[in-house]
Amino acid sequence: MAEASNASVGSGCEEKGREGSSPEPVSPDTTISRMKLLDTTVDTFLQKLVAAGSYQRFTDCYKRFYQLQPEMTQRIYDKFLTQLQTSIREEISEIKAEGNLEAVLTALDTIVEEGKDRKEPAWRPSGIPEKDLRSTMVPYFLQQRDALRRRVQRQEAENRQLADAVLAGRRQVEELQLQGQAQWQAWQMAGSAQRTEGAGGHAEGA
Repeated sequence: MAEASNASVGSGCEEKGREGSSPEPVSPDTTISRMKLLDTTVDTFLQKLVAAGSYQRFTDCYKRFYQLQPEMTQRIYDKFLTQLQTSIREEISEIKAEGNLEAVLTALDTIVEEGKDRKEPAWRPSGIPEKDLRSTMVPYFLQQRDALRRRVQRQEAENRQLADAVLAGRRQVEELQLQGQAQWQAWQMAGSAQRTEGAGGHAEGA
């Protein structure tokens, strides 16, 4: 009698867990959006999770407690199952919000739908990714290389001008130093001559 009651409780709980989470049937010709596909995948995962953690298995793990408190065991199981499903759905919702998945998947669906009616080649017209990547990126890199070369040439010209200015400044400093030394020597010679003349005048007077 107790086993029949357990089986009926387990099946009823499993049906309760599946209720409200089963995906709606979709005809083969209908295109499912990626967001709907993600939600269906989550619902399917929860269904399998509930089936794997049936009430019968739960009571098998806690036989003694179930024998003493069958009604309490049922309430604990229901609470645990509800909390588990709610926690998983909240985690999935946070992932959707953080990654902006709804907008991204919707935009991807739009791109796919718009591309169905196109007859011209797509981004890879040759079908060889390496070849198409080179054809797209090489001109860009060559343009960047030319731009860098022009910048280097301008910088080198500016550096040469600065070097010439520094050399010219050094030459001016050297010329000023030579002029200063010449003036200093001339001043010393003039002073020596004056002292010599003064000494000779004193000697004649004596």
